[in-house]
Amino acid sequence: MGVWFITGASRGLGAEITRQALERGHRVIATARDAAAVLKAYPERPAGLLAVSADVTEPAQLAAAVQAGLAAFGRIDVVVNNAGYGLLGAVEEVPDAAARALFDVNVFGVLNTLRATLPTLRAQRSGHVLNISSGGGFATAPAIGLYGASKFALEGISEALHGELAPLGVRVTIVEPGGLRTDFLSGSSLWTVPASIADYAEGTAPVREALAHYDGRQPGDPVKAAKAVLDVTEAAEPPLRLQLGSDTLERVEAKLALVRRELDEWREVALSTDL
Repeated sequence: MGVWFITGASRGLGAEITRQALERGHRVIATARDAAAVLKAYPERPAGLLAVSADVTEPAQLAAAVQAGLAAFGRIDVVVNNAGYGLLGAVEEVPDAAARALFDVNVFGVLNTLRATLPTLRAQRSGHVLNISSGGGFATAPAIGLYGASKFALEGISEALHGELAPLGVRVTIVEPGGLRTDFLSGSSLWTVPASIADYAEGTAPVREALAHYDGRQPGDPVKAAKAVLDVTEAAEPPLRLQLGSDTLERVEAKLALVRRELDEWREVALSTDL
């Protein structure tokens, strides 16, 4: 059995991954901004659970969490970068401070976690990094552009990391869930910028309205999604990308078809710019 380091472990998919990892006999270093939120779900205090307070925007807290985990369990085998939140609003409507705060968690928080954990995985010459992206990290849409951009950045980092760590025996998988029936669309995980520019209503209103009625109706089962995440770490050849949910498959397939269509249509222009 292995040792898992999970960020954002107190709610949603992170909590379910934590639960199932413990059920399979793994030990878990479960981090959240407040460790008490993790422990609340486990009043029996299982021996394999180490709950640690660590804000992903605070490198010193992450370093301390890693040291506490190593002191307790001696190693780290799987790193799950799950901490993150959503942002709803047209690109121009989103204030600079809100955009930077989003990237601080969804992108720089991942980088902070990687800097804290990768030295251990590199020294072991083994391990698996699971970066929790989104279907929106492959194909975004009006009103969720900044959130999509943060996940696009995560996917770019992950693609490079995959190549950098493969020679060291460390695997990387990008997980792209669709809509999971968790509390992600609640006010605690999705920050909404009020519509303020009328010109964008036609493009963004349908998305805003759909998300307003989507909470509690998401098609994805977080229990099944967490099982898929656990299973992929046991695969002999895990994929670079793992899509979860029919909605994500549809989104990915539609973008691939669009890219192929435009690539063919503009191929001669692309080729005409070579020396």
